[in-house]
Parts: sequence; C-alpha cells; structure tokens
Amino acid sequence: MDIYKVNDIAELIEGNSYVGRGIVIGKSQDGKKACTAYFIMGRSNNSRNRVFAEKDGAVYTEPFDGSKVEDPSLIIYAAIRRLDNKLIVTNGDQTDTIYNTVKAGGSFSDALETREFEPDGPNFTPRISGMMTFEGGDFKYCMSILKSADREGTGCNRYTFSYAPMNGVGHFIHTYICDGDPIPTFCGEPERVKIPDDIDEFTNSLWNALDKDNKISLYVRYIDLESGKEENRLINKNK
Repeated sequence: MDIYKVNDIAELIEGNSYVGRGIVIGKSQDGKKACTAYFIMGRSNNSRNRVFAEKDGAVYTEPFDGSKVEDPSLIIYAAIRRLDNKLIVTNGDQTDTIYNTVKAGGSFSDALETREFEPDGPNFTPRISGMMTFEGGDFKYCMSILKSADREGTGCNRYTFSYAPMNGVGHFIHTYICDGDPIPTFCGEPERVKIPDDIDEFTNSLWNALDKDNKISLYVRYIDLESGKEENRLINKNK
C-alpha cells in the first residue's frame, strides 16, 4: 500500500452509491490557489429536498420545496463561512460553533470538543469539518471528524488532522464508507486527492462521479493566494 499516493477523486467515489457528505481542502497543482469543496447526498425525501445557496460569501443549505420539509434540524445549516483570514466548512451547524469559538479567541479543536456526532441513530452520522487559515500569501488547514465510539452511540471519538499544503494535493473526508443499514462510518485518515489548476475540471470530475440518484448539491471554491480573488462553482440537482 502506497501511503503517499495521490488519488483521482473520481476514481475513489465512482460506483459507490453513498459516500454521504464530503469535504475536500487542498492546493492547486501550480501552487497558486487554495481549493475547498463540499457536497451533499441524500437517500430520504427530506434529505433530497435541498439546494445550496450562496449569500455574502457564505454557503447555506436550504429547502428546495419548503412545503415538503419534515425535519430541518440536521439538514439546514451554514456549510461555509468566512471569519477574518479563516474559511470554515462543515456538514452541519458546527460551522457556527467553530465560527463563534474562534471569534471569541478559541481554536478549531476547542470548538469541536463541545460537539459530537449527529443524534440520528442507528447511523450516528459523523460531523466532518475543515478550516483554512490564510497568511503571508499561503495557507494551512485542519480537518476533523467526530464519530460514535460504538454501535450504540454511547461515546464520541474526536479526530483532528493538521496539514501544510502541497502543490496539487488535497485531502478528502466523507461521512460514510458506502451505503448500508446502518451506514458504515468513514474510517482512517482523510484521503489524498489530486487538485488540478482548473476549477471546472475538478468540479465536473467530482460531480459526474457522484451517484446520480443520491447526489444533491456541490460547491467548489478556488482562492487565488496572491490576490485573494475567488472563483466559485455551485451545482444543484434540484433546479
């Protein structure tokens, strides 16, 4: 096994019907751009009834049809928020927990010590999170997953990973290994994936590889490290 292999993200997920929600953070091959991506999938009608919406640089999940919302508690949240020189991306309302903790002088890890996996047994969906910190024309990033310690959800295990960016390399973490009943939780370290220079190449590769029945929305942002200029791509299956 080559632990330093950098994978094509499409090859990692193609043919896998359910990897759940996923976060990618990394740097483009030319070393000029920071990249982050977030996608959601869904099996239930409640989960599938969603779109991404961008407002003032933040990204939110919103109902596609408000009349069909069954339970908004775990599916409606701010997925991406900026705070000063930091960009936060998560799969739940822990986005706000991280934002508020860091704003008050705490750290990414401090914030997540107050949270745990989602209360949706028997799946106990992990909370996955990432934060990019920009400084001196470059950036660093950390990622986290909060997982149930056992099948009964009696405890929470918290894993945090910290990275110095490398050209053309990103890290990919997702909530599930594959479909199942209950759904098996992601295991191990975030996977190393290729980050091309072209945002459309990356966006299309990722979106087209996600299962056509279960994919819902994808958001990708490339940030020029010299100018701070952003390029964004947003795809909603529901239109």
